[in-house]
Amino acid sequence: MVFWERYVSDELMGTFAPIVVYWVYAGFYHLLPPLDKYRLHTRKDEEKKNLVPFSTVVKGVLLQQLVQAIVALFLLTTTTKASGVVEQPSIAKQILQFLIAMFVMDTWQYFVHRYMHQNKFLYRHVHSQHHRLVVPYAIGALYNHPIEGLLLDTIGGAISFLVSGMTARTAVMFFCFAVVKTVDDHCGLRLPGNIFHLFFQNNTAYHDIHHQLQGLKYNYSQPFFSIWDKLLGTYMPFNLVKRPGGGFEARLAKE
Repeated sequence: MVFWERYVSDELMGTFAPIVVYWVYAGFYHLLPPLDKYRLHTRKDEEKKNLVPFSTVVKGVLLQQLVQAIVALFLLTTTTKASGVVEQPSIAKQILQFLIAMFVMDTWQYFVHRYMHQNKFLYRHVHSQHHRLVVPYAIGALYNHPIEGLLLDTIGGAISFLVSGMTARTAVMFFCFAVVKTVDDHCGLRLPGNIFHLFFQNNTAYHDIHHQLQGLKYNYSQPFFSIWDKLLGTYMPFNLVKRPGGGFEARLAKE
Protein backbone atom coordinates (compact mmCIF):
# COMPACT_ATOMS: atom_id res chain seq x y z
CA MET A 1 0.00 0.00 0.00
CA VAL A 2 1.34 3.42 -0.97
CA PHE A 3 1.57 5.79 2.02
CA TRP A 4 -0.65 8.48 0.47
CA GLU A 5 -3.66 6.12 0.03
CA ARG A 6 -5.04 6.99 3.46
CA TYR A 7 -5.06 10.70 2.75
CA VAL A 8 -5.37 11.39 -0.96
CA SER A 9 -6.36 9.47 -4.09
CA ASP A 10 -4.02 8.40 -6.88
CA GLU A 11 -5.98 10.69 -9.20
CA LEU A 12 -5.25 13.76 -7.08
CA MET A 13 -1.61 12.75 -6.70
CA GLY A 14 -1.30 12.26 -10.46
CA THR A 15 -2.75 15.72 -11.00
CA PHE A 16 -0.88 17.81 -8.48
CA ALA A 17 2.34 15.93 -7.64
CA PRO A 18 4.05 16.88 -10.96
CA ILE A 19 3.24 20.55 -10.30
CA VAL A 20 4.72 20.42 -6.80
CA VAL A 21 7.78 18.55 -8.07
CA TYR A 22 8.26 21.16 -10.81
CA TRP A 23 8.42 24.07 -8.38
CA VAL A 24 10.52 22.22 -5.82
CA TYR A 25 13.08 21.08 -8.39
CA ALA A 26 13.11 24.29 -10.42
CA GLY A 27 13.21 26.30 -7.21
CA PHE A 28 16.23 24.28 -6.09
CA TYR A 29 18.11 25.35 -9.23
CA HIS A 30 16.92 28.94 -8.83
CA LEU A 31 18.21 29.16 -5.26
CA LEU A 32 21.63 27.69 -6.01
CA PRO A 33 24.62 30.05 -5.96
CA PRO A 34 25.70 31.31 -9.42
CA LEU A 35 27.97 28.30 -10.09
CA ASP A 36 29.66 30.16 -12.94
CA LYS A 37 32.12 27.34 -13.62
CA TYR A 38 29.24 25.02 -14.58
CA ARG A 39 27.06 27.44 -16.57
CA LEU A 40 26.47 27.03 -20.32
CA HIS A 41 25.96 30.81 -20.62
CA THR A 42 27.24 33.68 -18.55
CA ARG A 43 24.91 35.53 -16.22
CA LYS A 44 25.49 38.62 -18.36
CA ASP A 45 24.23 36.74 -21.44
CA GLU A 46 21.14 35.60 -19.54
CA GLU A 47 20.28 39.17 -18.55
CA LYS A 48 21.08 40.60 -21.97
CA LYS A 49 19.65 38.01 -24.37
CA ASN A 50 16.43 36.89 -22.70
CA LEU A 51 13.45 38.84 -23.99
CA VAL A 52 10.91 38.26 -21.20
CA PRO A 53 11.00 39.23 -17.50
CA PHE A 54 11.08 36.59 -14.78
CA SER A 55 7.63 37.52 -13.43
CA THR A 56 6.04 36.93 -16.85
CA VAL A 57 7.74 33.54 -17.08
CA VAL A 58 6.31 32.50 -13.70
CA LYS A 59 2.79 33.58 -14.71
CA GLY A 60 3.08 31.71 -18.01
CA VAL A 61 4.15 28.49 -16.28
CA LEU A 62 1.32 28.74 -13.73
CA LEU A 63 -1.22 29.21 -16.53
CA GLN A 64 0.00 26.12 -18.33
CA GLN A 65 -0.03 24.07 -15.14
CA LEU A 66 -3.62 25.13 -14.46
CA VAL A 67 -4.69 23.75 -17.83
CA GLN A 68 -2.65 20.58 -17.29
CA ALA A 69 -4.23 20.04 -13.87
CA ILE A 70 -7.77 20.31 -15.23
CA VAL A 71 -7.08 17.87 -18.09
CA ALA A 72 -5.14 15.45 -15.87
CA LEU A 73 -7.81 15.34 -13.15
CA PHE A 74 -10.54 14.70 -15.73
CA LEU A 75 -8.54 12.03 -17.54
CA LEU A 76 -7.34 10.17 -14.46
CA THR A 77 -10.76 10.26 -12.81
CA THR A 78 -12.73 9.10 -15.85
CA THR A 79 -10.34 6.28 -16.75
CA THR A 80 -10.31 5.01 -13.17
CA LYS A 81 -14.11 5.04 -12.94
CA ALA A 82 -14.41 3.27 -16.27
CA SER A 83 -12.06 0.47 -15.23
CA GLY A 84 -13.50 0.02 -11.72
CA VAL A 85 -11.19 -1.39 -9.06
CA VAL A 86 -7.61 -0.90 -10.21
CA GLU A 87 -5.11 -3.68 -9.65
CA GLN A 88 -1.56 -2.39 -9.76
CA PRO A 89 0.63 -4.16 -12.35
CA SER A 90 3.93 -5.86 -11.64
CA ILE A 91 7.15 -3.85 -11.51
CA ALA A 92 8.23 -5.35 -14.84
CA LYS A 93 4.99 -4.25 -16.50
CA GLN A 94 5.27 -0.76 -15.04
CA ILE A 95 8.81 -0.45 -16.44
CA LEU A 96 7.50 -1.48 -19.86
CA GLN A 97 4.69 1.08 -19.57
CA PHE A 98 7.27 3.71 -18.65
CA LEU A 99 9.31 2.93 -21.77
CA ILE A 100 6.23 2.96 -24.00
CA ALA A 101 5.08 6.27 -22.55
CA MET A 102 8.56 7.77 -23.02
CA PHE A 103 8.64 6.70 -26.67
CA VAL A 104 5.09 7.95 -27.34
CA MET A 105 5.75 11.30 -25.66
CA ASP A 106 9.03 11.74 -27.55
CA THR A 107 7.34 10.90 -30.85
CA TRP A 108 4.43 13.28 -30.29
CA GLN A 109 6.59 16.14 -29.08
CA TYR A 110 9.18 15.75 -31.84
CA PHE A 111 6.69 16.04 -34.69
CA VAL A 112 4.53 18.76 -33.11
CA HIS A 113 7.61 20.71 -32.04
CA ARG A 114 9.18 20.41 -35.48
CA TYR A 115 5.98 21.50 -37.22
CA MET A 116 5.78 24.57 -34.98
CA HIS A 117 9.19 25.59 -36.32
CA GLN A 118 8.39 24.82 -39.94
CA ASN A 119 5.02 26.58 -39.99
CA LYS A 120 5.84 30.28 -40.04
CA PHE A 121 2.46 31.33 -38.60
CA LEU A 122 2.69 28.90 -35.67
CA TYR A 123 6.28 29.83 -34.97
CA ARG A 124 5.66 33.57 -35.06
CA HIS A 125 2.45 33.56 -33.03
CA VAL A 126 2.86 30.52 -30.77
CA HIS A 127 6.22 28.77 -30.42
CA SER A 128 8.41 31.87 -30.53
CA GLN A 129 7.19 32.67 -27.01
CA HIS A 130 9.26 29.79 -25.63
CA HIS A 131 12.31 30.98 -27.57
CA ARG A 132 12.17 34.38 -25.90
CA LEU A 133 14.29 32.58 -23.34
CA VAL A 134 17.38 32.50 -25.51
CA VAL A 135 19.32 31.43 -22.43
CA PRO A 136 17.07 28.81 -20.76
CA TYR A 137 16.78 28.44 -17.01
CA ALA A 138 14.99 25.90 -14.83
CA ILE A 139 11.85 27.80 -13.84
CA GLY A 140 11.24 28.66 -17.50
CA ALA A 141 11.15 25.03 -18.62
CA LEU A 142 7.37 25.15 -19.15
CA TYR A 143 7.19 28.75 -20.26
CA ASN A 144 5.39 28.80 -23.60
CA HIS A 145 2.22 29.91 -25.33
CA PRO A 146 -0.98 28.36 -23.83
CA ILE A 147 -1.82 26.79 -27.19
CA GLU A 148 1.61 25.18 -27.34
CA GLY A 149 1.29 24.00 -23.77
CA LEU A 150 -2.02 22.35 -24.63
CA LEU A 151 -0.86 20.75 -27.89
CA LEU A 152 2.68 19.77 -26.99
CA ASP A 153 2.67 18.94 -23.30
CA THR A 154 -0.91 18.37 -22.14
CA ILE A 155 -2.20 16.38 -25.10
CA GLY A 156 1.16 14.65 -25.49
CA GLY A 157 1.03 13.57 -21.86
CA ALA A 158 -2.57 12.38 -22.20
CA ILE A 159 -1.75 10.27 -25.27
CA SER A 160 1.29 8.77 -23.51
CA PHE A 161 -0.87 7.84 -20.54
CA LEU A 162 -3.61 6.25 -22.65
CA VAL A 163 -1.36 4.36 -25.08
CA SER A 164 0.88 2.93 -22.34
CA GLY A 165 -2.12 1.73 -20.34
CA MET A 166 -0.56 2.80 -17.04
CA THR A 167 -2.62 3.23 -13.91
CA ALA A 168 -3.04 6.57 -12.17
CA ARG A 169 -0.48 5.47 -9.58
CA THR A 170 2.13 4.68 -12.23
CA ALA A 171 1.26 7.98 -13.92
CA VAL A 172 2.26 9.82 -10.73
CA MET A 173 5.78 8.44 -11.02
CA PHE A 174 6.02 8.85 -14.78
CA PHE A 175 4.91 12.48 -14.97
CA CYS A 176 7.01 13.48 -11.97
CA PHE A 177 10.00 11.93 -13.72
CA ALA A 178 9.13 13.71 -16.99
CA VAL A 179 8.87 17.03 -15.15
CA VAL A 180 12.25 16.59 -13.46
CA LYS A 181 13.85 15.70 -16.81
CA THR A 182 12.29 18.72 -18.55
CA VAL A 183 13.42 21.11 -15.82
CA ASP A 184 16.92 19.64 -15.92
CA ASP A 185 17.09 20.08 -19.71
CA HIS A 186 16.46 23.80 -19.27
CA CYS A 187 18.57 24.45 -16.16
CA GLY A 188 21.54 25.84 -18.11
CA LEU A 189 24.06 24.02 -15.94
CA ARG A 190 26.50 21.20 -16.64
CA LEU A 191 26.85 19.85 -13.12
CA PRO A 192 29.31 17.01 -12.43
CA GLY A 193 27.67 13.70 -11.62
CA ASN A 194 24.30 14.71 -13.09
CA ILE A 195 22.62 11.36 -13.72
CA PHE A 196 20.68 12.71 -16.71
CA HIS A 197 23.91 13.60 -18.48
CA LEU A 198 25.18 10.07 -17.88
CA PHE A 199 22.12 8.20 -19.21
CA PHE A 200 20.57 10.63 -21.73
CA GLN A 201 22.27 12.22 -24.71
CA ASN A 202 19.25 14.51 -24.90
CA ASN A 203 20.24 16.75 -22.00
CA THR A 204 20.97 20.34 -21.02
CA ALA A 205 23.65 20.93 -23.67
CA TYR A 206 21.65 19.09 -26.36
CA HIS A 207 18.64 21.35 -25.83
CA ASP A 208 20.78 24.45 -25.45
CA ILE A 209 21.87 23.98 -29.08
CA HIS A 210 18.22 24.23 -30.11
CA HIS A 211 17.90 27.59 -28.37
CA GLN A 212 20.84 29.01 -30.30
CA LEU A 213 20.11 30.82 -33.57
CA GLN A 214 22.15 28.42 -35.71
CA GLY A 215 20.59 25.39 -34.06
CA LEU A 216 16.99 26.58 -34.26
CA LYS A 217 16.00 23.96 -36.86
CA TYR A 218 17.86 21.11 -35.15
CA ASN A 219 17.63 19.04 -31.97
CA TYR A 220 13.83 19.09 -31.81
CA SER A 221 13.71 15.92 -29.71
CA GLN A 222 12.43 16.25 -26.16
CA PRO A 223 12.33 15.29 -23.39
CA PHE A 224 14.04 11.89 -23.32
CA PHE A 225 15.85 10.53 -26.37
CA SER A 226 17.42 11.82 -29.60
CA ILE A 227 16.04 9.01 -31.79
CA TRP A 228 13.89 11.05 -34.17
CA ASP A 229 16.50 13.76 -34.72
CA LYS A 230 19.05 11.16 -35.76
CA LEU A 231 16.63 9.17 -37.93
CA LEU A 232 15.25 12.21 -39.75
CA GLY A 233 18.42 14.27 -40.17
CA THR A 234 17.70 17.05 -37.69
CA TYR A 235 20.45 16.17 -35.24
CA MET A 236 23.07 18.89 -34.76
CA PRO A 237 26.35 17.54 -33.33
CA PHE A 238 28.16 19.74 -30.85
CA ASN A 239 31.22 19.93 -28.67
CA LEU A 240 31.13 20.93 -25.04
CA VAL A 241 34.14 23.17 -24.45
CA LYS A 242 35.34 25.20 -21.50
CA ARG A 243 35.04 28.97 -21.73
CA PRO A 244 38.16 30.99 -20.90
CA GLY A 245 36.24 32.97 -18.30
CA GLY A 246 34.74 29.89 -16.65
CA GLY A 247 31.85 27.59 -17.43
CA PHE A 248 31.08 25.60 -20.55
CA GLU A 249 29.84 26.32 -24.04
CA ALA A 250 27.84 23.98 -26.27
CA ARG A 251 29.50 24.75 -29.60
CA LEU A 252 28.06 23.54 -32.89
CA ALA A 253 30.25 21.08 -34.77
CA LYS A 254 30.26 19.75 -38.30
CA GLU A 255 29.98 15.99 -38.76
